[in-house]
Amino acid sequence: MAKMIIAGNWKMFNNIQASIELVSGLKRLVTANPGCEVVVCPPFTSLEAVGNYLKDSPIKLGAQNMHFEENGAFTGEISAEMLLSVGCVYVILGHSERRAIFGESDELINKKIKKALSKNLLPIFCIGETLQERESNITFDVIKKQVTEGLAGISADDMLKVVVAYEPVWAIGTGKTASPAQAQEVHAFIRNLLGQLYNSTVAAAITIQYGGSVKPENAVELLGQPDINGALVGGACLKADSFNSIIEAASK
Repeated sequence: MAKMIIAGNWKMFNNIQASIELVSGLKRLVTANPGCEVVVCPPFTSLEAVGNYLKDSPIKLGAQNMHFEENGAFTGEISAEMLLSVGCVYVILGHSERRAIFGESDELINKKIKKALSKNLLPIFCIGETLQERESNITFDVIKKQVTEGLAGISADDMLKVVVAYEPVWAIGTGKTASPAQAQEVHAFIRNLLGQLYNSTVAAAITIQYGGSVKPENAVELLGQPDINGALVGGACLKADSFNSIIEAASK
């Protein structure tokens, strides 16, 4: 049975002071056993402060990206060891903004996932189609390529540590959300594909999150779908009460 995981991707928002204000609000609201795993992914500059603040909390720390090399002359990049040193448990990899704005390929994302796993960091592996791809009826082709190339060479045992996040690009930050039926259709396709790549036991155990304009108003219906095991939340995670409402919806 897949674990329910709600993760908040803060993107490029919140300095250290604003980050502490947000997690202090969350810490008050999130119960000791929230019924799902809760993850916050602040910007790099806030990771250490947030990590220290959350030490006695059930909320886990995640980063928004990392480099696939151990260390070296990679100006502006962050390594897995650096993330571990500030208390990160999770790392978001392959987010559509990294793919679209920064040109990250499936091959590059695959290297990052392998490095994260080798360091016992848990990857949140993002996949999803653009509006043009959906309207061209190639959603499943796009997803199949991203999954097979992004997970190439990853063993069944390691795959059990990977969280998959399906985020239709046309629903990220647009206010548009895939309907529960649209989201479930793609989630079922992903789980079936993972069953073919690995086996049915692995496929059933993998958390597949939905991301793309998840809000308190639509969370219950989305999270109630049989193959949706959580959410990767954007804008709604920047306010403690709205993020907690989504956590409560997951707990139900």
